[in-house]
Amino acid sequence: MEQLSLRTSARACMVDITREVQQVVTQSGVQDGFCIVYVPHTTAGLTINENADPTVQSDIMAELDKVIPWRDGYEHMEGNSAAHIKASMMGPSHTVLVNKGRLMLGTWQGIYFCEFDGPRQRKVWVKVVSG
Repeated sequence: MEQLSLRTSARACMVDITREVQQVVTQSGVQDGFCIVYVPHTTAGLTINENADPTVQSDIMAELDKVIPWRDGYEHMEGNSAAHIKASMMGPSHTVLVNKGRLMLGTWQGIYFCEFDGPRQRKVWVKVVSG
């Protein structure tokens, strides 16, 4: 297992971590199997989505803000319930197939760390399994 460290720059943002995850796969030497990407935070998540046009990420974040506004009468005393809800919707992990040492992502797909309560220092755990 490898740990990626990243520092987010805003309260809410999406960070493309595809290249870093592929580096872990390459370094593992696994040719065929799968890669598990996991975020150990309750106010951040992961998604796989388009990485060709950055407006897709801004559209996703804008729509999440409409559906789950930062202030909405939440009871959680830390004041970051919206971040917890968004993280739950995105989920903490994704599994991606590995074939010939490469992540099996679609032409326009990338792996994104989704920050909902930043800026913060964050980590992502990556495990590559042969099989």
